[in-house]
Amino acid sequence: MFDKQVYIDRRNALKKNFKNGILLFPGNDESALNYPGNTYKFRQDSSFLYYFGIDVPNMFGVIDLDENKDYLFGYEFSVEDTVWMGAQPKLAELAALIGIENSESIDKLEKFLISKKKKQTKFHFLPTYRGDQSLKIANLLGENPYKLKSKFSKKLIEAVVAQRSLKAEEEVAEIEYAMEIAYQMHTTAMKMAKPGVIERDIAGAIEGIALSVGSGVSFTPIVSKNGQILHNHHYGNVLKEGDLLVCDSGAESLLHYASDITRTTPVGGKFSYKQREIYEIVLTAQKNAINMIKPGVKHVDVHLTAAKIIAAGLSQVGLMKGDLNAAVKAGAHALFFPHGLGHMMGLDVHDMENLGEDFVGYDEKTKRSDQFGLAYLRLAKELKPGFVFTCEPGIYFIPELIDQWKAKKKFKNFIDYDKVEEYRDFGGIRIEDNILVTQTGYKVLGRPIPKEVDDVEAWAKS
Repeated sequence: MFDKQVYIDRRNALKKNFKNGILLFPGNDESALNYPGNTYKFRQDSSFLYYFGIDVPNMFGVIDLDENKDYLFGYEFSVEDTVWMGAQPKLAELAALIGIENSESIDKLEKFLISKKKKQTKFHFLPTYRGDQSLKIANLLGENPYKLKSKFSKKLIEAVVAQRSLKAEEEVAEIEYAMEIAYQMHTTAMKMAKPGVIERDIAGAIEGIALSVGSGVSFTPIVSKNGQILHNHHYGNVLKEGDLLVCDSGAESLLHYASDITRTTPVGGKFSYKQREIYEIVLTAQKNAINMIKPGVKHVDVHLTAAKIIAAGLSQVGLMKGDLNAAVKAGAHALFFPHGLGHMMGLDVHDMENLGEDFVGYDEKTKRSDQFGLAYLRLAKELKPGFVFTCEPGIYFIPELIDQWKAKKKFKNFIDYDKVEEYRDFGGIRIEDNILVTQTGYKVLGRPIPKEVDDVEAWAKS
């Protein structure tokens, strides 16, 4: 945990956005895997962690704006619990760790909220993303769980997003810690990318690293020779000479801050001429995109710059043609680059995505496009100091998408489909780093993970 003053200051800063009412922050409960006593790995709700910091189940945070009191409701461990779990802290002791003087048994929460409801108190709570969480809120407030979506507090969402988007020094330090774990994960994956290795061997090895020095992986790793499938979680393929291994993975620090890195490695240690050409286009796009990053720049413009560089590179290879600015404006490049350049990250690898992506990555000045590819851009708005996000351009050859566009003769003035057929079985390449926006520019977080062609090949041969 951070020092208790961090949590006190966070809650006080949040309070300044409201005049009255109650702010509700339910923690997560344990969830049964296949019977009640065998649970999934517990992961605390990130907003609860941000304001209340207690990383155990059955907790509920309340900020009473009318009385200017913060409450921690939770489970008081019994003597019987100690038999299975060892000695556990008292609820009051946990509350003291985060600067809260008012702690009550979770059993008293409903009565507390009923008393507030009788006074016509306004309740503010965030969108829920788990069924048990939705049922809990609905039961406590006497709401229909199926209509809960209309009851979420937009004001609280906006206040939380504004606050959590700006990473403090202690948060950046946690992300840096997660980045060091990612360094070990990715350099291990590079060294393991040998003919005859099964994808699951690498996936298991890197998850083991994340568990051994942190809180585990920050998302289900993508470890695949079929890199053209953007979120591929199948690990059953045997690697062979000439394959490209895309490894998109990251770790959580001990306080659950995330890293998220992608590297693409030639199996056997040597890029083919064709692979190297495409890899260099992606790397050039990424480097130029990163160099654009500074406060005041709109991230959608960074994305479009990367798209134009990718289009220019593909034109040199013969895959695209014509007026490339017009091609990017029309979205023709999305055949090869069908996703957004990056997303915010912090306590969530897609930071605060449960609160609504448009609240996190967009604002009144920046609206989401409905164009294929560009519509998937998770962060488009103006960058501010303290933002941490990914920069992850890629080039992919997706047979099903190629067939669809080719049949429709879509963007035939910009795409040479005969040439594309030569790359049909190519796969995909993605390169991803994590960036902090500073007061004057940017910082690439973490120890540099090899991404230059010669360095990647050297690690793959080691």
